[in-house]
Amino acid sequence: MDKKSLVNLLERTAEVLELIGENPFKVKNYQSAARALEEDPRELQELESLQFIGIPRLGKPVAQALMDALKTGEFAPLLEASKDVPPGVLEMFVVRGIGAKKIRSLWDAGLTSLEELKSAALAGKVAALKGFGQKSEDTILENVEFALSSATRHHISSGVGAAEILLEYLKHLHPRVAGSVGRGLETVSDVNIVVTGSSDEVKDALNEVSPLERESYPAWSGTLNRMRFEVAFSSAENRPVTDALFSGTAWSDFLLEQARFKGFELSFEGLYKVGEHVELSSEAELYTALELPNVPLEYRESEHLAKGLDFLSSLPRADELITAQDIRGMVHVHSQYSDGTATVRQMVTGALERGHAYLGMGDHSVSAFYAGGLSIERLRVQMLEIDALRAEGFPILKGSEVDILADGSLDYPDDVLLELDYVVASVHSLFNLSKEAQTERLVRAVSHPLVTILGHATGRLLLRRPSYDVDLDAVMAAAAVHNTAIEINANPWRLDVDWRTALEWRDRVRFAINTDAHVVSGLDDLKYGVMAARKAGLTPSQVINTLSLEEFKVFARG
Repeated sequence: MDKKSLVNLLERTAEVLELIGENPFKVKNYQSAARALEEDPRELQELESLQFIGIPRLGKPVAQALMDALKTGEFAPLLEASKDVPPGVLEMFVVRGIGAKKIRSLWDAGLTSLEELKSAALAGKVAALKGFGQKSEDTILENVEFALSSATRHHISSGVGAAEILLEYLKHLHPRVAGSVGRGLETVSDVNIVVTGSSDEVKDALNEVSPLERESYPAWSGTLNRMRFEVAFSSAENRPVTDALFSGTAWSDFLLEQARFKGFELSFEGLYKVGEHVELSSEAELYTALELPNVPLEYRESEHLAKGLDFLSSLPRADELITAQDIRGMVHVHSQYSDGTATVRQMVTGALERGHAYLGMGDHSVSAFYAGGLSIERLRVQMLEIDALRAEGFPILKGSEVDILADGSLDYPDDVLLELDYVVASVHSLFNLSKEAQTERLVRAVSHPLVTILGHATGRLLLRRPSYDVDLDAVMAAAAVHNTAIEINANPWRLDVDWRTALEWRDRVRFAINTDAHVVSGLDDLKYGVMAARKAGLTPSQVINTLSLEEFKVFARG
């Protein structure tokens, strides 16, 4: 678990306590503990070494429960609060727009699962309940359908976390992350690992992790942190084939069809031609035999395959794609000036410790009142602090995440924007505008000569909130004309814009891989943005924060 996971556990506990009608003071205690943990600037490792003692508004019983959760993956207060609540009712918390009070009303009305809630909404029964109505029912139906479609998926960060644990247990068997996590897909349903070894070796290695089930093909499966995993095992001579077939369903189906077309037999047993085993020393030799390009794992998606082999061959090789080491500037981060938890000094120090050459601030503008948006006066106070830190030698850019208002104008006047080194323009409100109005709004924003980057262009929250209705191609076209970069927001809950959009526009616009970090540890989310960028076939030259500090400033004001 990471710090955010623990905050989520505290928040969910408060919600369930409210659902079951617990004492409001107890509910508030967990809400306060969640805020205190979230706002504490220290890393999880340090807090764990202190056993969470000393965090304001977080008492010793909660601190002990958090320590236990790190060891067991279970948070005892949440389990206790949830024991008499039907599991389907708890699932309703994932539905956007309904909180504990409304969920209680739905439960009291006999609705105990997302499926029952959907059926009731389709039948018009939700609108008839006290406190709901037709508009509320329509919104609930839309959000329930979205929740049901996402029910078996997990954020890529969860997949990566589980994969890292499995790799540690399997490190003596030459493991490789395969499947959707290996491909860097934004959401995943399971984790796949390929190793060189026997069935017994895999079983012995994972004995402490999970009860295992033998699959019909050479693999063991189990569950880790509520996520299913599979570990495929192979002999050294068949490892190239196993790696290829475990890339993903779309790619393996394509390979099997291509093998038949070329007169081969392909299976986990190996590659055969007229009954003769074909010796392969690498996965690349398999593709040579099948007359296919050896494309990077990131490209092995149905969306890439649909564009044809010529398109796949035209994309950069694996060694040409962007890496986290190519990112020189960590731009668009937040501090205590708005809704971040760390000081400007702590954020720039964190960036430098991670090997970056500079940091760009991006605290919220005044209209984002809910996030402590900065008035012009407070923005200038922050700029004075940045001047002082620059005098100490810290490489910091003056920036802001400026709200895009309803008509596409910006939240600060131009004379204020000119005082900044760069501007990230983002939408944080009015998601329900018509497609035409939303498109016009964003087109006007990216056309502004002082806007450097369009932040999280679609407003989506993966598995939680779909994007708003917008003609994204029109926005991207306007950005291309006005040389405005498009953000790939590396927060694993966002990954916005989507890699599919970046793939379509990779040769026409430039991108910025931004963490949007609100805590120092959030800077580590960079890896997820890089995964998305690699799926889009991006090279360092197509990402503006691979530029040096001075080059970035020139681009921003070019």
